[in-house]
Amino acid sequence: MDYTKEINTYLKYEIETIQSLDIEAINDALNLLLETFENDHTVYIFGNGGSSATASHYQNDFNKGISEYTEKKFNFLCLNDNIATVMAVANDIGFEEVFRFQLQGHIKPGDIVMAISGSGNSQNVLNAVEYAKKQGNKVIGITGFQGGKLKNLSDISLHVPINSMQITEDIHMVFDHLMMSIFYRSLAGIEHLKK
Repeated sequence: MDYTKEINTYLKYEIETIQSLDIEAINDALNLLLETFENDHTVYIFGNGGSSATASHYQNDFNKGISEYTEKKFNFLCLNDNIATVMAVANDIGFEEVFRFQLQGHIKPGDIVMAISGSGNSQNVLNAVEYAKKQGNKVIGITGFQGGKLKNLSDISLHVPINSMQITEDIHMVFDHLMMSIFYRSLAGIEHLKK
């Protein structure tokens, strides 16, 4: 089989979508993360399905990747990583509460939320975001497609404007590695962008 046409089409859409991203929004997200880091606050991050894996990857890249080289440490907390808690809340209360429940009584002033949803309409994500905003906490929403309700609820929207979950999730990881690379340089003096 010759898949070269399909390969080229996928890569074409990926490149075009990357070129259409809101650079100012990414810059705003970097500055909010830096402020949160400098003030020793927590970044709560979460998502469903592939987005849960992305959230876990962000936590790893900030808590270990960057923090290995800095005296002060990032404090990311991935709410979908504690399977026992997620399953208990889902079973006893409801799946739509798995993230909000974990924020209640824990999120503090100055903490922020990074909510990941390809559609922007995952109810458990929206419930947690609405709760955080009612507490006065800022939200970075990471979305695709049309952005859904999450895009409108977010203080900073990292939106991937394409109707493809695969490319959306690819670029959600680009956001992570782009920010990680910049913080490597600015916080740890490590240059990772070399050919």
